[in-house]
Order: sequence, then C-alpha cells, then structure tokens
Amino acid sequence: MIARLRGRLDSNDEAGVVVEVGGVGYLVFCPRRTCESLPGPGAEVDLLIETHVRDDHIHLYGFASAAERAWFRRLLTVQGVGARVAMAVLSVLSPEQLATAVAAQDAAALRRVGGVGPKVAGRIVAELKDKVVAMAVAPAASAGPVPGSGVSGEAVSALVNLGYGRSEAFTAIAAAARRLGADGDVASLIRHGLRELASA
Repeated sequence: MIARLRGRLDSNDEAGVVVEVGGVGYLVFCPRRTCESLPGPGAEVDLLIETHVRDDHIHLYGFASAAERAWFRRLLTVQGVGARVAMAVLSVLSPEQLATAVAAQDAAALRRVGGVGPKVAGRIVAELKDKVVAMAVAPAASAGPVPGSGVSGEAVSALVNLGYGRSEAFTAIAAAARRLGADGDVASLIRHGLRELASA
C-alpha cells in the first residue's frame, strides 16, 4: 500500500496529477482544493495517499493534509458515498467547513457539491455527526458547548429563520456560548451570535 508520495510534479490537470518518483510517474486523483494548492510542474510535492485496490484497477487518491485524508476515509463510510463523491465534497469544502456542516446538521452546505443530492447530503450529516463530535474535529464542537439542543439549539434556529446559513449560525452561537458560559439564555445567545456574524 502506498501511503505517501514525495517527488517531482510532472503534470496537474483535470485528470489528476502525475508525480514522478524514482523515474516512475504515479497518477494521483486529488480534490480540486489540493490541486490548486500545488506548485507548478517541475517542483517537488509531498502528498498523503489513500490507495484503493479493486479487481480492475488500483487508484491513488492524494491529499495535502492529514485532515483531508481523514475526511475522505470518513465520507467513504457513508452509504451511497464512493470515492468520486468524497473527492467532490473535499473539492468544495475544506475539512473545517465540512466538520462544521456535519456538526451543525447543515445538509444544505453539502448540496452545493455537484453529485450530492438531498438524500446523500442527509446521510452524510446524519451518519457522521457522532464521529465529528466524538473526535472533536469541528472547531465549534471541540471548543465549548455544542449548539444542538436546548437554548443553543433554539438560538441557532432563530438565526436560520433570520436568513443565515445553518453552518454560520451554528459557528456564531457556539462562539457566543463559549463567551457567555452558563449565563447564556436564548436572547443573549442570539444577540451575541449576531455580533459574531457582523464581525466575521
């Protein structure tokens, strides 16, 4: 199994990147965000690799960070999500944005990804929520109270009803909850959440 490739970037296009290592060119499929972060052809690159071996092919998937690769693996555990969909998700959302969307149960953020319909988006947020909170990968979830129910959940719903996206409302209320602690009632959380959104 190949877990990492470090070598010269031979080419970078829509078909993937080719990394030359010891005179051998490896075709690596990468999320668009990773491809865009790479230097030009001829430069040295270092990619973390997820190797998929099937009866009819061996595919290498490359990532710029361990967080990207970890999210790729998590996405593949969701029913109906294959490598192509997982790569599409990571092309649009960073690991941090994806963690926040899942923790906030923001299926709408995932529906912006081509190839992800309502059912798949719903499965991703439903099946991965517990993993996100348990592994503390979402900044908002790991740094304080998680707005999911109670007064925090009501405050998130209020901001969503005002027209804010669920992920941004979730992040703002999480920050407000950290600031206010146990003293935060719904009105205070909404007020501080709006301030967070205004300063963003």
